[in-house]
Amino acid sequence: MGKAFLVVRMKGTINVPHWANTTLDLLHLDKRFRATIVPERDNTKGMLDKIKHYVSWQEIDVPTAKELLEKKARKEGYRKITSEDITKLGFKTTDDLAKSIAEGAVALSKLKPLKPWFALSPPRHGFKRSTKKMYGEGGILGNHKELLAQVRLMM
Repeated sequence: MGKAFLVVRMKGTINVPHWANTTLDLLHLDKRFRATIVPERDNTKGMLDKIKHYVSWQEIDVPTAKELLEKKARKEGYRKITSEDITKLGFKTTDDLAKSIAEGAVALSKLKPLKPWFALSPPRHGFKRSTKKMYGEGGILGNHKELLAQVRLMM
């Protein structure tokens, strides 16, 4: 079974080349600090590698997916989702929905009343690493090993 990545746009919209903007739009990351969950496939890995200087990503676990769904998931009119919305999607609880999203069984963009992104805040107490460097160089961009802890500060 596949898995899924949590992808967060860390850079803004100024001076972004057209090719990167197109890829970011396909992932529904049109503003800074927007997050989405994408299933792991060859094409999504290629997309992430292409825009690695603008986003951070990490494999998501079920508790983080559940917390994101409960706190930051929105539907039409930017209203919070309810248990009725989850049952309309064909899931019993948010646990089931979070589990299937984290395993990559269902894509967030295919769940129609839900928005395909989460709007996050800047992290409380700021970033602990540089926002201009890749993770291997002491920054936060690219494949970020501590992104889930960072996102908890952004919720």
